[in-house]
This record gives sequence, structure tokens and C-alpha cells, in this order.
Amino acid sequence: MKKATDPRHLKRREAIKALFSWSFRSQETENSLAKAVIEKIKKIDEIIEKNAPLWPIEQINRLDLAILRLAVFELKIEKREPEKVIIDEAVELAKEFGSESSPSFVNGVLGAVLKNGSKG
Repeated sequence: MKKATDPRHLKRREAIKALFSWSFRSQETENSLAKAVIEKIKKIDEIIEKNAPLWPIEQINRLDLAILRLAVFELKIEKREPEKVIIDEAVELAKEFGSESSPSFVNGVLGAVLKNGSKG
């Protein structure tokens, strides 16, 4: 099991915070990972919408959305880490920051993203 002090975990935590903040007021961020996600936001949101059809983007909790955006970026665009690691990390972040239902929602959407392969 990874440690909370793992540099990759800390980097993701900071990116989630920056993406969450950005969702309220679209302004420049200093976080390089969040910047990379924001640059691909249209494609990422399309993937999320296709894999969570009952949840329009504007209805998804903004914190869950920030976590999903980062995870979809890592799964479908960056592709540096194993898929299982990305999903596990997203679920852990949802447990840490989200509501009681966030971990299962995030896991379900990301599971659909993997199942549907390159759709999106």
C-alpha cells in the first residue's frame, strides 16, 4: 500500500485542489499537472459524459469532477502509470476529499472508461 507521503500522491492532491478551484473561476493555475488537464478539458469532459450518461458534467460534484478529470487525463492522455494504479489513487482521493458516495461513483465512472476502451 502506498504511503500518504508518496510524491506522486502529493502531486495528485495538489492537482485536485487546483482543478477544484479552477472549476469555480476559470483562471490560470501554477500547478503544472492541473494546467495539462485544463488544456485537454474538452476531450476529458467528453469522455466523462460518455461514461457517466446519467450525470451531466454540470451536475457532478465539483470535487468528484476534479478527481475524474485528473484520472481520465492520466488514463487516456498521459498513460504513464498502470491503469490499476490510477484508479486506486483516484478512489483514495475520493475517500480523502469527497462525500460518502464519491469513491464508488469515481470507481464506477473510471471502470466504464476502461471497459469502453477508446470511446471518447
